[in-house]
Amino acid sequence: MIVSSMVYRPGCAGEEVQVDDISEVIKEPEAFIWLGLWQPDAEFMAKIKEEFGLHELAVEDALNAHQRPKIEHYGDSLFIVVKTVCAKDDTCELGESHFFVGKKFLISIRHGASESYTPVRQRASENPALLKFGPAYPLYCLLDFVVDRYAQLSTSLNERVGQMENDLFTSEFDRKSVQSVYTMRRHLLSLRNAALPVEEICNQLIHLHEDLIPRPLRAYIRDVQDHARHVVTDAEDMREMLTSAMQVNLALVTVQQNEVVKKLAGWGAILVIPTVVFSMYGMNFEHMPELKSVYGYPLAVGLTLLACGGLWAKLRRSGWL
Repeated sequence: MIVSSMVYRPGCAGEEVQVDDISEVIKEPEAFIWLGLWQPDAEFMAKIKEEFGLHELAVEDALNAHQRPKIEHYGDSLFIVVKTVCAKDDTCELGESHFFVGKKFLISIRHGASESYTPVRQRASENPALLKFGPAYPLYCLLDFVVDRYAQLSTSLNERVGQMENDLFTSEFDRKSVQSVYTMRRHLLSLRNAALPVEEICNQLIHLHEDLIPRPLRAYIRDVQDHARHVVTDAEDMREMLTSAMQVNLALVTVQQNEVVKKLAGWGAILVIPTVVFSMYGMNFEHMPELKSVYGYPLAVGLTLLACGGLWAKLRRSGWL
């Protein structure tokens, strides 16, 4: 359950600390603790609650891996929930990360599909000038890491959306392509719903909670907000593009079907003429037109062909054939 337990002091890149020693280390005036957890159980979280003085409602939410993205203020600490995304084959898996942020601590809890935060810890350790601001800087690094994964997934999906558009610009109906587009639109909706709340979370961090988020770090949080906004815009644009492509495909299929129906109707009209003429000779009456004339048969056939040819030429000029 414990991925990492580090204490950061001025001029120090970070040292490991045991969970049992947290309550003592956290009393140091210029030190803060970053505790990384992976799907902890209720018993362990009860211990963490006592060590850090967390609110019981926030701890209860942290144990539940089905929270909506949000930011909540509990006493002297914040509880933040963000969605994480992980692209796997042709699917987009969602997970969650929960953050407890106080003046002397940062607790990150991962649930479900999520990449390791080891690169984030390394990045934070390489910037001692910003680590002096306390847990706010690692929080920024985590949010930036999560949003960067949104952007990477958005770029990957954008390439696939372009290919899907090409597949849809045809007059043939392809059920498989339409199903792929529907699945893609679901992935894009999931991405949008993951990135959109991050804007509001960052907005609150920028304008509120000055005791936890120092002013020098607010420009960094604003950058994360801007990246999240771009992801939301891109996801919405791609969904709109796919919707338009599906409509164009259906329009092309409908036009193609109309062309086929016009051709069938045109040939049907041409065949009506010989059907009427020759069916007359199958009638059982005595005075048949030109029946005893030498030129009666070729005349009937010739006039029939002439009428059919004239109708064919007229339909051809009108674009039906």
